Amino acid sequence: MNRPLIGISTYLEASTRWGVWDLPTTLLPAGYARLVRESGGLAVLLPPDDPDLAASVVARLDAVVIAGGPDVDPVRYGADRDPRTGPPAPERDGWETALIRAALGSGTPLLAICRGMQLLNVALGGTLTQHLDGHSGPQGVAGRFGSHTVAPVPGTRYASVVPEETTVPTYHHQCVERLAPGLVASAHAADGTVEAIELPGAQWVLGVQWHPEMGDDPRLMQAVVVASTCRPAPSRAPAGDHGDR
Repeated sequence: MNRPLIGISTYLEASTRWGVWDLPTTLLPAGYARLVRESGGLAVLLPPDDPDLAASVVARLDAVVIAGGPDVDPVRYGADRDPRTGPPAPERDGWETALIRAALGSGTPLLAICRGMQLLNVALGGTLTQHLDGHSGPQGVAGRFGSHTVAPVPGTRYASVVPEETTVPTYHHQCVERLAPGLVASAHAADGTVEAIELPGAQWVLGVQWHPEMGDDPRLMQAVVVASTCRPAPSRAPAGDHGDR
C-alpha cells in the first residue's frame, strides 16, 4: 500500500551552523517527519517558494502540514506591531498563506501547528493577540517547551480524534483574538485560550496551538493520514478568504 505524501512547510534561516559550515538554510525540527513516518505517511519538506506555485505543489500532495515558527506579521491582520512581537518572516507568511489557500481550494487535508494555526486564522480573516504569558516554556528559559492541559469542545472534529482532556507540549506567546468567519474553536486551555480551531464540513481542516511533534500522542497525525486517503471532491475556499493584506 502506498503511503500518502504529507507536505510540511519549513523554516528559512539566514545563517545556520553545522560541522564546518555556516550557510543560509531551510530547516525543520526532525519531530515533524518522525511523526508523519510513525503515523503511516511519507514526509516531504516545502521550503518557502513563489506563492504562485503553491497550488501546483499542493496538487501533488495528499495532505499539508503548516509548521510552527516565527510570529505572523501583524500587518496581515491590520494591527500595529506590539514591541514583543518577533521580526517579520515575509517569505514564510506569503508562501504558507498560499499553501493554506491552495489546500482549502482543493479539498486537501490540512493540519496547522502553532504559528500555522495562527496563520490559518489570519488567512481567513481573523486576528491575533500578540502576547500572552504562561504558554511557553519555563519562565526565563529559552528553547524549552512547557506543557498545559487542553480540553476538547464536544461535537467537534478535534473531539472525535482526542475526546479527553490531555496535557500537550507548548511554546507560544500569541493566540487567536478574533476567530475568522467559518472557523470554530474546538479546544481550550484552562485559562480560556483557544487551543484548536477547525473548519466544519467534509474537508479535514484543523489547527492546534501546541506542538504534537514534540509529544508522544500520534492521534492527530494519524487522523491526517487517514483523511488523506479518503479526500472529498475539491471545493472552493470558504467565505472569509479576503486575499493578501
